[in-house]
Amino acid sequence: MCLYKQYCNEIFDENGRLKKITLDYPDNFNFGYDVVDKIAEETPEKRALVWCNVEGEEHIFSFADIKKYSNQMANVFSNAGIGRGDRVMLILKRHYEYWFAAVALHKLGVVMIPATYMLTVSDLVYRIQSSRVKAIVCTAQNEVPEKITAALKEAGRTVRLWCVQKDTEGFENLTRAMEGASEEFERVQTLASDPMMLYYTSGTTGYPKGVIHDHSYPLAHIVTARYWHQAEDNGLHFTVADTGWAKASWGKIYGQWLVGSAVMVYDFENFEPKQLTAVINRYGVTSFCAPPTVYRYLVRKGIPYMPTLKHATTAGEMLAPEVFRKFRDLTGLELHEGYGQTETALMMANFKGYDAVEGSMGTPSPFYNIELRTKNGKPAAIGEIGEVVIIPEKAGRQPGVFTAYLDNEDQYSYVWRDGVYHTGDAAYMDENGRYWFHGRFDDIIKTGGFRVGPYEVENVLMEHPAVVECSVIGVPDSLRGQALKAVIVPGAEYNSSQELALEIKNFCNQRLAEYKWIRLIEFVTEMPKTVSGKIQKTVLRSHA
Repeated sequence: MCLYKQYCNEIFDENGRLKKITLDYPDNFNFGYDVVDKIAEETPEKRALVWCNVEGEEHIFSFADIKKYSNQMANVFSNAGIGRGDRVMLILKRHYEYWFAAVALHKLGVVMIPATYMLTVSDLVYRIQSSRVKAIVCTAQNEVPEKITAALKEAGRTVRLWCVQKDTEGFENLTRAMEGASEEFERVQTLASDPMMLYYTSGTTGYPKGVIHDHSYPLAHIVTARYWHQAEDNGLHFTVADTGWAKASWGKIYGQWLVGSAVMVYDFENFEPKQLTAVINRYGVTSFCAPPTVYRYLVRKGIPYMPTLKHATTAGEMLAPEVFRKFRDLTGLELHEGYGQTETALMMANFKGYDAVEGSMGTPSPFYNIELRTKNGKPAAIGEIGEVVIIPEKAGRQPGVFTAYLDNEDQYSYVWRDGVYHTGDAAYMDENGRYWFHGRFDDIIKTGGFRVGPYEVENVLMEHPAVVECSVIGVPDSLRGQALKAVIVPGAEYNSSQELALEIKNFCNQRLAEYKWIRLIEFVTEMPKTVSGKIQKTVLRSHA
């Protein structure tokens, strides 16, 4: 029996499709001890992680290996004075050390803060200051240690620093430190309600918000792995995501291990379709998940025969119908779309037992009670656009939904107003009970699978002397889904020219993480504004 069955109750309809699922777990549930270590004890040689990189290096880790290395890392952290309730940032790309570190931090009761290696110094300064991290564990690549050092200096902070795999000035070598650490680690008493993870999600009117999940969060991804990804016991699931993003939690560890599937990890820098499909075929990947951007490149390049692949899923942005059809024609597999947020687990999908419908978010997850509500708070009629909301079974508590915004109770209360969780996403339901995404009520931009808040980009734009006013919007893009476009009112002494546009673009993109790069610039003489003086992004988008 798969381990996940010990922590949930499932109800199926007459067609064998999952109708309802509820969680059942002890007050002290901890993924590190109760999932990883338990599997390691019962089936120590069971495959957990298959890892390779572009240089041809390969490692296959069993659950016994994950237990051993996570215990060693937990001892290193514990000996350094890091314990329950502390916060540790991980910037580890797709290095296999991420899995050791994540499990180690869970066992210690430490709050893990995954972050992408693409963050700039200013991005890191904000996260270091707001999260009050006690330590950072990072890759030696992409000048990440140098950026961390600069950010700590600017923030006026001193934290414990570790780097993996090689000696780096100012950082302890965590790989070497683990070698001398004990492989045994006594269970630390933690609670399922303790904070486990802190993700930063893009904001539209301010800096990124810190989203906090507790130790029950991994169990919410049982539905993600089993009924959307259709990951199999003893199968191999491959989600293309950097560990700095919440999508890694969806597809690279929790639900997959709970249902008995190993996780495929390909540590690469630049996406190359042929290399990706070669990995799928070489290791026998059975289920695959990637943002629409990846599928767009795959169908453009032509996909080779992938005999072991049984199921393919996608999320993160709108999927073009032609990509859906071309992928199906080339592989015989339908792309099953899914929908959720950093604040939640999977909320809707084209689930197991249902045909995938191109462009549709599918049906609500049996794990959540979801409704569409109009502006007056009433349920939306069929075909009527409404906001996606989650109605908790118990007031103010819904497993899988985040437990707090970091130091922002007002914002948390706002999204939980009227006793329901407001996603800020608009959708409508058709007569067959399928849901269709309509857009954000706020101004979050989804580009290439990433979420970008315009506020951060606009802040950088305003540093250029030629920019008097600006607004950043997302516009349709054939490769990325959306591209970032800056609409700018230039100073009177500047000429609106291609040269100025290029200068501003280069100025900003050198200061922004690559996924936030401005792709287009338009100069205007004035911005459309509300009576209160706010720039109307909806008007700008309608004219884009």
